[in-house]
Amino acid sequence: MNTDVENLFKDKVMGHPAGLFVLFFTEMWERFSFYGMRVLLVNFLTMAAIGYNPGWEWTAANAGALFGTYAGLLYLTPILGGIIADKLTGYRWAVVIGALIMTLGHASMALETEASLYVGLALLVIGTGFFKPNITSIISEMYKKNPEKKDGAYTIFYMGVNAGAFFGMMLCGYLAERVGWSWGFGLAGIFMLLGTLQFWLSKNLFGKIGAKPTKQHEVELPQNINEKSTEQDLEDSEEKQNPFTLLDKVLIVITSLIGLGYLINDPLSKIGNINLFPYEAFGISGQIVTVLIGLLLFLVLVIRRISRYSKVVRDRMIAFVIFAFFTVFFWLSFEQGASSLILFARDNVDRVLSGNSAVIYNIVNILLTVVPLAIITYVLILLWKKTFKKIPGSNIVLVICFLGMWGLVGWMLNRDLSTTAYDVTYKAVEVQNTDEDGNTTTDYIPVTEDTNLKTGVTVVDRVTSISEPQDFAVGSTIKIINKDNEGTIFGYLNEEKLAFAKENAIAQGRDSGIVEATVTEVKDNQVEITVSWFSILNSFFIIAFASFFSKWWDSKYNPSAAAKYALGLIIMAIGFGLLAYGSHGITDGVKVSMIWLVFAYLFHTLGELCLSPVGLSYVSKLVPARMIALMFGMWYLAIAIGNKLAAVLGGQIENITEQYSLSTFFLIFTIVPAVAGVLVFALNPLLKRLMHGVR
Repeated sequence: MNTDVENLFKDKVMGHPAGLFVLFFTEMWERFSFYGMRVLLVNFLTMAAIGYNPGWEWTAANAGALFGTYAGLLYLTPILGGIIADKLTGYRWAVVIGALIMTLGHASMALETEASLYVGLALLVIGTGFFKPNITSIISEMYKKNPEKKDGAYTIFYMGVNAGAFFGMMLCGYLAERVGWSWGFGLAGIFMLLGTLQFWLSKNLFGKIGAKPTKQHEVELPQNINEKSTEQDLEDSEEKQNPFTLLDKVLIVITSLIGLGYLINDPLSKIGNINLFPYEAFGISGQIVTVLIGLLLFLVLVIRRISRYSKVVRDRMIAFVIFAFFTVFFWLSFEQGASSLILFARDNVDRVLSGNSAVIYNIVNILLTVVPLAIITYVLILLWKKTFKKIPGSNIVLVICFLGMWGLVGWMLNRDLSTTAYDVTYKAVEVQNTDEDGNTTTDYIPVTEDTNLKTGVTVVDRVTSISEPQDFAVGSTIKIINKDNEGTIFGYLNEEKLAFAKENAIAQGRDSGIVEATVTEVKDNQVEITVSWFSILNSFFIIAFASFFSKWWDSKYNPSAAAKYALGLIIMAIGFGLLAYGSHGITDGVKVSMIWLVFAYLFHTLGELCLSPVGLSYVSKLVPARMIALMFGMWYLAIAIGNKLAAVLGGQIENITEQYSLSTFFLIFTIVPAVAGVLVFALNPLLKRLMHGVR
């Protein structure tokens, strides 16, 4: 009698079971919604409340505190989600439950109220906890009798991850910035819902795979000790019973509560002025003191657990802890892409291209969008041919998704191609200022509809460019408003947006920011790149360079784990070094060339590709089976801490730039990972000894 796994392998697409591609698309739509929302959140929260696309005008520090807590929790809830799936729901139901909860989360965020934002983020955290660990568990179960194909399956699966991230950031970001935030948040939710539906309708394809809770975890045991190991090593490597003591359990509970308390208290104290740790010790805030106590107790827990193992196992676990420690420094810097680099792209990067540069960008953008979408559509066609008779509903939903994608891509590209650039003049008040060094600077404050001009002020004509899919004649009078927080980019207000801008200003009791301008010149070939466009570069570079790194790791030149870590950290530091150099000496109103940001994302991605193979694979290689759950948790904890610190430090971009410079801010993320990289490389001989032959 054939098993479900054998049946699954009968219908193949590109040499793999068709079910893999159902999971590919499910993960793709989940990543589409996740990254689509992720690229918008900090931008939306910090955007000026008066403007073309008004946000909530939070400080970067407050936005970073909230986003950091959200990002940190995303890496902790999957631990619980995996346990619930194992014991209660099974993998498939867990994926569906998680996806539905996330859909509600995106819908809640689209409402754009403060309460709905918090509810939406909470639902996304809970939903991710169910979804994230269990969809990969289904793949593992599918390939347990074909382990030689598992690496290829995960490669295909992670292409779905990157494809979803790529299109989610591109389309949700474009829609949010060009039309409105709720459209971007809403689009993320729509594709999440459709992705859930196509997965649920495909259940006939999987049989009982992932349907029932598994009674036992299947984990990869640590690698065998090599031939050069001593007899004592072999004897010491035998796994001994090491049950959790009562004190171990108490320490786990206490440190978990402290960690959760910090994650909740950080945004709560900054945004809501409610402090769960309202005390000080030695001049240090209660929050920091509590976190330090929690880290100390966690260190005690880890040392207690590790010390009770035999020598080889103990050494390997110490090596694992060292890797986890340096992981924090990587994500602390890498995840600036979700906070400070978004703000940098919006307010400090010259995103307007003219002439040949605009033509080249449009061609590149068309190729960058259409070619990947065409390739993924081809995969859908192959899946349709193999599975339509078995799962017609799932295929039809996927076709609807792709028709929507092609429609959005066509609309986006057509809008950019039909956009015309204009030079317009407007009135501004000239204000002379003197800085701390005695230098005189000049600011120009636009004269708005609500401005009351005082006698004696100097009013001058200023020229700016706008890019809109509109036809204006020279001499036309139009209404414009700022599009960024620096007041250097303006957008045209049609009747609908003009009415909204007036209502928004009245509701807030503030100047409307509406400026009257006159069209003075019609220009061709100019395009304004969206803030979110730069974020897609990470996914693009991963797809472009992944095969090169894969071949490198399979060759005789494959570096050691510590060398990969060092390379990852140092290469990423180079990316921030380029940003520090590119932004050196710039003053208010001066924009940085976008080439520096493009190169930064390139080096960040190359660093990620160096470090990523070390990650979770070393959990199963270095850790004994009985410790696998705790150490997986510890690994995700390291990533969660890195994400939280990234957002908190990224939120200081405004304060550090104001007090020092933008270049100084990026130097922090150049020096810290570079030093960490040098340190981990210096530890290479020690780590090799501690790993006892594990490669």
